[in-house]
Order: sequence, then C-alpha cells, then structure tokens
Amino acid sequence: MNRFLLTVFCLACFMACKSPQQTAAVQPAKTDSKQSPLKPSKINSPRLTSYWQQHVDYTMDIDMDVNTYQYKGTQKLVYTNNSPDVLNKVFYHIYPNAFQPGSEMDVRSQNIPDPDGRVKDRIGKLKPNEIGYIKVNSLKQNGITIQHETVGTVLEVQLAKPIQPGESVTFDMVFDAQVPVQIRRSGRNNKEGVALSMTQWYPKLAEYDYEGWHADPYIGREFYGVWGDFDVTLHIDKNYVVGGTGYLQNPNEVGYGYETGSVKRPNTDKLTWHFKAPNVHDFTWAADPEYKHDTMQVPNGPLLHFLYKSTMPKDKLDNWKKLQPKAVELMQFYSEHIGKYPYDQYSIIQGGDGGMEYAMSTLILGEGNFEGLFGVTAHEMAHSWFQFLLATNELTNYWMDEGFTQYFGKLAEDHINNISFQKSTKQTYDVYNYYVKSGTEQPLTTQADRFHLNRSSSISAYYKGYIFLNQLAYIIGQENLETTIKEYFNNWAFKHPNRVDFIRIAEKVSGLELEWYLTDWTGTTNTIDYGVKSVEGNTFTLERIGLMPMPIDVSVTYTDGTTQDFYIPLQMMRGEKPTTATILNDWAWAYPTYSFKTPKTLKSVTIDPKQMMADINRENNEN
Repeated sequence: MNRFLLTVFCLACFMACKSPQQTAAVQPAKTDSKQSPLKPSKINSPRLTSYWQQHVDYTMDIDMDVNTYQYKGTQKLVYTNNSPDVLNKVFYHIYPNAFQPGSEMDVRSQNIPDPDGRVKDRIGKLKPNEIGYIKVNSLKQNGITIQHETVGTVLEVQLAKPIQPGESVTFDMVFDAQVPVQIRRSGRNNKEGVALSMTQWYPKLAEYDYEGWHADPYIGREFYGVWGDFDVTLHIDKNYVVGGTGYLQNPNEVGYGYETGSVKRPNTDKLTWHFKAPNVHDFTWAADPEYKHDTMQVPNGPLLHFLYKSTMPKDKLDNWKKLQPKAVELMQFYSEHIGKYPYDQYSIIQGGDGGMEYAMSTLILGEGNFEGLFGVTAHEMAHSWFQFLLATNELTNYWMDEGFTQYFGKLAEDHINNISFQKSTKQTYDVYNYYVKSGTEQPLTTQADRFHLNRSSSISAYYKGYIFLNQLAYIIGQENLETTIKEYFNNWAFKHPNRVDFIRIAEKVSGLELEWYLTDWTGTTNTIDYGVKSVEGNTFTLERIGLMPMPIDVSVTYTDGTTQDFYIPLQMMRGEKPTTATILNDWAWAYPTYSFKTPKTLKSVTIDPKQMMADINRENNEN
C-alpha cells in the first residue's frame, strides 16, 4: 500500500509534459504590461520594515542552431545592490554544466541508494555532442574586463571594483552554449519528441540576501533567483514555434496573425522572437516545429496559452482540448483562495520530463491520461503562487514550495472534480506515517540536496509540507488558515519569504503563539502521539506519548447515547482556536497525562475525531 501511494504521488507530481504547434505566443501584449496591484494587507509583517532584495535587469540576444543544438548569446545585466553590504564578488549559476559526465549531479545520482529513474547513470554516458554547457567567452563590469572561473555549475567572478550599497552596475557577457540531451527538466528531444525545453538555460546571477550569497551547485533540486525584468530576443529556425515566459512583442514580424490565428511566415531561414517579462525571477522557453497553439481567456484574469504537439494521437489531442476549460477553473480557484494572479498570461506547454514550474508558465508531459494531465496542471499552476510569486528559497524552504502547492493543487483539483479532499488528505497522512515508520525521516530544515534518499526528500517536501498546512487549520481554525494564506500573499508576493515570515502571519491572524509548531514540525523529527489512557465512570484520562505537543479535540459519547465535544488548549499557544466545543483547562506539554471529569457516565472517548492531527498511532485514539 505504501509503495502504491508513493507511486501515485510520483505520477501526480512528476509526470507532466505536453507539446503544441503554433506560436509561442504570448499575446501581443502592451510592452509596458505590469502586474495588477496587490490588495492592501490588514497584517503588517515585522521583517518587511527592514526588508530589502536585490534587483536585476537582463537583456539577452540568443542565436539558436536547431541542427547542432548550440546557441550563442550576449547578455547585458544591470544589477542593483539594494543590500546594506559592499559586494566584493558575484556568482552566476551555469546550470547546463550539470549535464556532463563527472558533474556533481552525475556523481550524486550514481551514489545515492535510490537514484531518480530519469537520471540514474545517463549523464555519465553522454557524448561530447550530447552534453550541456555554457562557456563564458568574455565578461565586463561597466566596460572593464573582469576575471571569472567556471567551477562546476557556478561561475565565480572577481569584480574590478566592489559594488556599493545602492549602486547599479552593468555586466556584459558573451557566451556559447549547448543544449543537452533531455535528462532532467532542461534539454532537447524529450521522450515525447519536443525539440527544445529551455529551462535554466542562461547564465543566471545568484541571489544575495540577508543570509549572504546562494551560489549553490546544481545537484538535483530546484532554484532561487533574483527578481527583475527580462528582455529576450531569440533567433531560431523559421519552422519552430516558441512559447514560455514573457509577452511576445512582435507577433506580426514572426508571421503570426494573433487575432485571426493565421500563420504567414516571412521568406527567411530564421525568425526573431522578442519577449519581455516584467518582475519575474526566471525566464523559460520551449520550441518545436509541430506545436499547436490554443488560447482561452480567464474571465477577469489572464489569457491562457496551450502549446502541445499536433502529432499526438487523437485521444491525447482531445485531452488537451478538454484540459483548457479546466485550466480556467484552476486559475479562478487559486486567484480566489490565495490572491489574484497578477500577470496578463499563463502558458501550459508540453515539454520537459514531468511537470515543472517556471515564470508565467509550466512545462509538462502531455501524453498520459486526462486525469494525470489535469492533476499535474493543477499542481504546476499552483506553483505560480508558491515559489514564483512567493519566491521561497527552494533549497532551504523547499517544503513551503512543494508542500503548499501540493495542498492547494489537491484542494483545487478535488473541488473542480467534486470529490473528497478529505480522502486525498488521508492518503497524504498515510504516506507520512509510512515515512516515520521507515526510520529514514529527516527534518524539513534539511538542505534539499542533503537527504540520504530521494524518497525522503520527496515525502518531506510534498507530504509533510502538505500536512503542515492542513494541520495548521486544526490548530488555528479553518477560517484563520484561509485568512493567513491571503495575508501571506498580500505581504510577501514578489519577495523572498521564509518559514518564519509565514508563521508570523499565522500568529497575527490567529492571535496564538505558534513558534512551537514551526520548530517541532519543520526543525525536528518529533512525532505526535496522543492516546486515551483510561475511561472510568465519568472521568477520562489522556496521555501524551510522542514528543510533539498539540492542542486536543475530544469527542465523548455518554451511556445515555448523547455526545459532547471538548477542546483542550495547549498551554504554550496562549489561547484557543475558534470552536463550538466546550473549552477545558490548558494542558501544559511537560505533563504526560490529562484527566477530566464529565457531567455524565462515559461510554467512549475519541481523540481528534476528524483526524486532522498527524498522530502516528490512531489505534490508541479511542477507548
């Protein structure tokens, strides 16, 4: 059963990838298109009073050879140091270099006990014309040539002059690159035949924040980037259709009649596609000569773009048509329950190796069944909020990204399909219990690449992160959780929040002390285990067996057939959640037992009747 649940999870989260055929099309959008203003917050986050973040503006010109899968690029990068610190060096991520024999990703995959099936030893078998790379030919700071060294997937840069607080500098780079055979996320000619999945494809400046530089090597997990504006010009074979991040600036020049849907390509070997993307922290694109392109407008929302290969079997093409109105419903659900999607478009593109979120878009596999296609779309679209608007560091707070996304993805999917969210949630708790009993659990604060097992990383991120939110509703009340999510979005969209920022919002919304919950659930492997120790006459005694504290919901049935609900507050919370139950005296954590005398003779006592606590032993929850 446990292996089955884990398989279901892997299919749901990693299986998504489709492909289309017409224009990468971004609406001929206004070149100055900006995000919709966020609603004013009713909650003030203390860290925001002194918060700062860096800013970068990219201007790139890329010439792609679709025959050799090599490309040449120029990059002008204007970097603004909004920190209070003098910067004596900078770093770039050179992600494609991971797809070379002997890279850290290759070695780690061949040494971890449960390697990702998509990677295994494939990187080590790549030939020179199949590897990925970026070679930086020249780099200048404000016109002065500077020294740089490529170390694995990181470019270490020695500055000509330190960057002062508040100063903006310009870096000009010339580079050559090669697209690797598709193995993980980025690459060429994926298993569904998509030609180019261009993710993490350019020299990307590393983020510097209050914790310092984040020049982490690319070993297998995900990303962290600097907020900024992108202006990208792409020259590519005229038969290719391009889509991804940003608004297309020149639909007529690439021969695409946006209003009529007619394609009239100029008589030239290559077309130039020009995109602009305001206020994002990454830029992704995909291209294929067989992409089909559809659009669907979200009422009072963005225009959705669907790019998928026209050569798929009819039933797969039908799935993509069926997906489109469902995607509109997903966008509406997230905008209502988290915060309004602030861009003018969102693209769902067949590409990559499963399902992966990017700025204003996702790349997903496209040839599975409809349920898988819709489920992955639900998950990846939710990432537009959790990680691409609420831009947590995915190496240190990855569970906020994946766990929150998994929670809202299932919530939206089950709502639209009119099925039980509680049933989905029970399966999530079952997987967590399996994880605890496996003896392989590590704290959520573990750096994402440092897990002993890929399985442990996945269950921690997706399942334990999901439970963090669902269980928080048990602790502070469902309405308070819903308000917390919206206030979190209003405070932290377009920024880099962390786990403390989130829990502080929850504390201000609920009026409760929650540091204990954040600490135990994310920083330890302490478990929840409460039991009914005894029921004698009209007195029940409960016991705390696990180390993790919790407030307790109790439901009792009397011998006369009547029932009554009680709520036992946790003393260190310094308050109670909203409840219709009878509130009893606090239970201080250090006391192992708690007794209460009821007004009538007891027949049975049940702890947590709604099963929202991640109690690892429910057999002792009833007596």
